[in-house]
Amino acid sequence: MNKEKIGLLIFAISAIFMIVLGWLSSWWITAALRDLTLAQINETIWATDGAFFLLWSLSIPLGALFAGVGILLYTGSKGSRIWLFGIGVFLIILVVQLLPIHTHYPPIFGIGGGLILASFLGILWYWAKKRSTLEGDAKTGADFQLAGYVFFLIAMWYLCGELGGQFWEAFSTGAPDSPVSIMIYLVLGWLFHFFSHYKSTQTTLK
Repeated sequence: MNKEKIGLLIFAISAIFMIVLGWLSSWWITAALRDLTLAQINETIWATDGAFFLLWSLSIPLGALFAGVGILLYTGSKGSRIWLFGIGVFLIILVVQLLPIHTHYPPIFGIGGGLILASFLGILWYWAKKRSTLEGDAKTGADFQLAGYVFFLIAMWYLCGELGGQFWEAFSTGAPDSPVSIMIYLVLGWLFHFFSHYKSTQTTLK
């Protein structure tokens, strides 16, 4: 089996893993555990310190990592680049998971938000330079990409409010807002990025 077929197989297995364990099982877990207390949940197979919960919580991060490795193999990337991607992303996931998250650090939200905003503006600047060189479907794909970036930034803004605001004394006792709007913006961001890649690909297939 050549490298491309191995990559496609890894990608397919990762996709199935994420769809089944990361997405489909989340519907069942939510329905089954929605009305239970933490103590009651910890008496089920989904105890927060158990293997099933750990596997479920890491299903998307690890699935995405292996999907990335698989797609790099499928595209014929150099072995050194694949190893760099795989090990680099894994180490970042590991470090983030091991961070002491029991204490809230407000500056992280400010610094992180500033870095995200700076990255967004920088991306748009270089996006504009690249778009001016494109034609036809590629230009339409770039426009879809721009919409995706905008929706992701909007989602980030409201997500930051939802996650950070709960630690403010003024909002600590109130019922949290439903994050439906955040999910809508995230879905739109991902959809427009998909449309971007789909439309841009049409140029190379013609």
